[in-house]
This record gives sequence, structure tokens and C-alpha cells, in this order.
Amino acid sequence: MLRKKLSVLLATAMVAAAVVGCGGADQAAAPAAEAPAAEAPAEDAAPADDAAAEDAAADDGAEAPAASGDVITVGYAQVGHESDWRTANTQNYQDVFSAENGYELSLIDCDNDNAVQLEAVRNFITQQLDYIIIAPIETAGWDTVLQEAQDAGIPVIIADREIDAGADMYDAWVGTNTKNEGITAGNWLAEYLNGEEANILVIEGSVGASATLGRSEGFNEVAAQHSEWKILDSQSGDFTQDGGQEVMESFIKSYEGQFNVVVCHNDNEAYGAMDAMKAAGITYGVDGDVIIISFDATHDGLQYTLDGAINCNVECNPIQAAVVAEVIQKMHNGEDYEATTLVNDEAFVAPGIESQYATTMTEEILAGRAY
Repeated sequence: MLRKKLSVLLATAMVAAAVVGCGGADQAAAPAAEAPAAEAPAEDAAPADDAAAEDAAADDGAEAPAASGDVITVGYAQVGHESDWRTANTQNYQDVFSAENGYELSLIDCDNDNAVQLEAVRNFITQQLDYIIIAPIETAGWDTVLQEAQDAGIPVIIADREIDAGADMYDAWVGTNTKNEGITAGNWLAEYLNGEEANILVIEGSVGASATLGRSEGFNEVAAQHSEWKILDSQSGDFTQDGGQEVMESFIKSYEGQFNVVVCHNDNEAYGAMDAMKAAGITYGVDGDVIIISFDATHDGLQYTLDGAINCNVECNPIQAAVVAEVIQKMHNGEDYEATTLVNDEAFVAPGIESQYATTMTEEILAGRAY
């Protein structure tokens, strides 16, 4: 097997050759405030290559993988269903790895349980599937099961997130640069504030997830360069709307009147934070007292950005399955393949905001978002 060292700093040109594609459906309701496209709120019950990205979104169905017509069996150990992003990612894999495209997909929703995910991978190995795809819940603890896959001769692709195991323990990686996402958010905030003070509250993603670690590292790296910024607190909302609301309610009790920036590690957490602030009479967004930064840039998240409720939304593209399918096709045909494929992201800001780090949100951009 061809192996290359994982590097999230891979040149953008790599993605242009690939089909471009971060965190459940149970918690997808957006807050009450401003977006007509979202469900009722909890209070009533709750810079990329654009052309390449558009081509990717249009190409959900990869070509049939084997010229012989043989069915390729694939196991996907999915994180769970904690967010709109994850729901879109799951659907993308089901669309691409379909029987019509020559695949038999076994997709396991691991419900954010690391032990369940390890067991799912071991079951894939026992079933002797042709390929295994893992969207790791946690970064650590993968060496043993990856060695088991190697011993069984089953190629493994790590998708969406990253792991601590060395690149020699798996065959390919496809995902986004979450540290760069955090840096983009930090750079935008610095540009927007232009030297003004920032008292920041952070609602992190799931503990131990590479997306959480990367976004925190990137944003904190920028924050360290600004003496006028202070991160008051940072707690996990577990990438869910309920988690975001619970953390924000706690923050309001502890820091009411002290903060002017809230950073949420995904859109669902942002919905929960907005619900909590609205209930407390705290204004947010372009015309409010609190700046909101979110990640993922899902359809509803971008609706709130367009409406001015979210100031800046940094994309993590969930449409990644066709990239993974291309890697598997090359493996299956004995061709050279890229062991690292970086899926690029954009950032978007509310109308009226101009930025060198983000694109101003428009109705046209929103209409082109399928997730």
C-alpha cells in the first residue's frame, strides 16, 4: 500500500483534482429569533476554490468503482447524529456509496460513543469488508484496532477528523483543516474589532474531538496576539443545540454584562446559545451587543448569517464522500492515490460586513447550499 505522511497543510491544488466535499437530526431545530427557514425554538418547546466546491456538490454519484462489476463492500464508522452537519455528511455517504454505484455500504451511527466506534470497526474487520472508513469520535486510542485492520489486509481511510496514530497505521486521510478554521475565525474577529476590547466566551465541541482541538488551537493562537482580548471561559457543548443552550445559560449566570463575543464550535451550539441569550434579553448579531462566531456553515447557519444573527460563520464542508470514493476506486484498481486530501473551506459574514477573510453572505450563495 502506498502511504504518505498526513499533512493538513497540503496545497489547495490537490483538492482541485478531487471532488470537494464538520458537527443530530434530533437537535436540528434552529432558534426562535430571526430565521424563517428553521423550526420553532426551544422557548416554545428549541477561502476555498469555489468552482471546485460547486463541482463537488453537483457530483454526488461517483463512477462505478470496478470495471468488472464486482460489488465493493465498505464500512463507515460514523461519529453519530449530533448536528445538522453530521446528518448531511451521513446522507452524502449513503448517496455516493450506493448499490447503483457498485457499493455495499455498512454505515454504523456510533452515537458519540468511542467504545461503540471501536467495536464497529472490529466488526467490519470480522466481516472482512473490502474497505473501512472511520470518522473518529476521539483522536486517541486507535493504534490497536488499526493494527488489527492491517493484519487483516483491509485498507482504512480516516475521514473528516484526525487521530493521534501515525500515518503508517492507516492508508489515507480526507478532511478539513480545523486549525485553519479557528485561525480564520480569529483573524476575522481581529479585523472586525479593529483594536477594540473583546471579552470572549467559547462553547467548544465534543471533548477529545480533533475538530474541537483544532478550532481551539487556531483561535487561541490568534487570541494570544491580542492583549486587548480576554477569553473569560470555555466549556464543551458537545456539538449539540441542547448543549450550546445549557452552556450559554450557565455563562449568562456567571458573566452577564461582561462578554461581547461568543464563539460556538458549530451551528447547532450557536442555535442553543441564541435561544439562551434571547430568553435572557441579550441582543446578538450585527445589530446586537454580542458578536456571534460559528462554524460549519450549514444551510440554516448561513440563513442566520444572511439575517445578521450570526456575524461570521466558518465553513466545514460535509460533502466529502465522493473524495473518499475516488481514493477507494484508485486503491481497488491498483493505481497511485493521494494519501492526504484536504477539503477546502470558506468563511461567510453577514451583509454589510466587508472582510478579507470571508465572503459576504447573499441569497444566491444560500440558494446554492444543499446542506
